[in-house]
Parts: sequence; C-alpha cells; structure tokens
Amino acid sequence: MTIVKNEGQATRRGRPRAFDRDAALEKAVETFWRHGYEGTSIADLTEAMGITAQSLYAAFSSKADLYREALAWYQAHVGSLGADLGEAGDVVAEMAALLAGSAHAFTRPGRPRGCMVSTSVLTCALENEPIARHVQGLRGASIDRLRARIERGIAEGQLKPTTDSQALARFIGAMIQGMSVQAQDGASEAALSAIVGHAVAEIGRHRA
Repeated sequence: MTIVKNEGQATRRGRPRAFDRDAALEKAVETFWRHGYEGTSIADLTEAMGITAQSLYAAFSSKADLYREALAWYQAHVGSLGADLGEAGDVVAEMAALLAGSAHAFTRPGRPRGCMVSTSVLTCALENEPIARHVQGLRGASIDRLRARIERGIAEGQLKPTTDSQALARFIGAMIQGMSVQAQDGASEAALSAIVGHAVAEIGRHRA
C-alpha cells in the first residue's frame, strides 16, 4: 500500500482486494478438477471465482501458479494419496481403507468425479511441460509414501520379507489411478468397491 502526501495530508493509494482469496481458490480447485489444466481457460476461472482477470493475476501471478496452489489446496483439504497412513497398525487393513476411501471420494455427489492429482496433466502441450512435471512429482511422492509404509510392514513382520515394496506400491497407485478414470467415466461407488475387493485380496497375498 503506497502512502502519498499532499499538502500535509496522507492519503492511501490502491484498494484492498475485494474478494475472499481462500473462497476464490476453492472455486478454482473445482474448476481445474472438473476440466483439467489445459481444458480450463482464464475466462472459466474468473467466472467461477467471481473476479476479474486483473484480480486473478494480481493475487495468483499466473494460471500455472494458481494451478499449483489449487493442487496444494486439494491435497490439504480433499486428500493426498498415502498422506494419512498411520505409523502403527495393520498395513493391509490400512491399504484396504485407503482404496475403499478412494472409491467413496471419487464418486461423491456434488463434486467432480475422480482424483484431481492421479490423472491430471498426463499429456500436454510443450509449453505446459513444467506443470506436467510438477504433477508427476506429486504422484511420485505418493508412491514413495506407499512404498515406505509397505517397507515398514515388512520390517514389522506383517508382510513377507520377499515382498517387492516398490512393485506393490505401484500396484496400489495404479489401482487408484484406474478407479479415478473409471469414476470419471461414470462408474458407481459399488462398481469401484468391487475392484477394491480384488485389489485387497492381491495385497493380502503378501501377508507374512
């Protein structure tokens, strides 16, 4: 805020933001989640957020920076794969709960279907590759969290010592990505839950 003095009087130049930044960000999340990064235009965002393009750039710098912030908001408020895996307890039961929770979250009424991160920016134009790499990094971090939890399960004697932790983590990640796609294609929670049953049976084969 700039203070300008004129004839001994101090006046303020500029206006405070006339919108709730957090509420606008939440609207941006829903728009990106529903239409994808490349499928969302600045006009789509300003209409959903109820602000002008000038206000959008002033608050978030660019569409790309807004998308990164939207992804962070999504992971903090909706969920990040493997972020809430416990430090103790049964690893198979935790993975089963993660998969079942994903089936429910991906099909909740009143929200975009699927996962904003799991299937986001899989292909893109050349100029959007930095965004694609950012999302790839988020997915990679999720796989790393799953692998770390599986390795802890092996060390605690819950899983067979021969279990390939990386392969099993990628299997679970692939199941969640696949459920995200099928949810977007209209699969019901019941249909996804049937898939979860098969996945949990496969994970259970690795019990010690």
